[in-house]
Amino acid sequence: MDILLYLFLFALLALLAVAAVWVVKGYLNGQSPTAAIFGPRPERRLGVVEQANVDGRRRLILVRRDDVEHLILTGGPVDVVIETGIGDGRRERVSTAEATPSPPIFQRPARSFGQASGGERAAE
Repeated sequence: MDILLYLFLFALLALLAVAAVWVVKGYLNGQSPTAAIFGPRPERRLGVVEQANVDGRRRLILVRRDDVEHLILTGGPVDVVIETGIGDGRRERVSTAEATPSPPIFQRPARSFGQASGGERAAE
């Protein structure tokens, strides 16, 4: 009976030693120790690059998705996408003469001088 107890303790210590080596190896490689079993984590596709407070409620957030950045204004009555398709700032910049302007998001017809802002005036 004593020999079985010693074999069990030896097997338990060997298992703990293997697990410790496995954890230390994963830590030194800079990855999770479970990466050997489950595989490495996929590259992150979404991240917040920068954020700035506009006032007490609203905030500008620069979000990167698949190497494309989007500027979003949040916290007001409606969240607004200000600009989309912003390229990576570290890449070579295109000159302003070669760049094509993006179409405006909101567009309304121009008003002439004296035109009422609330529709047409009623005849007097």
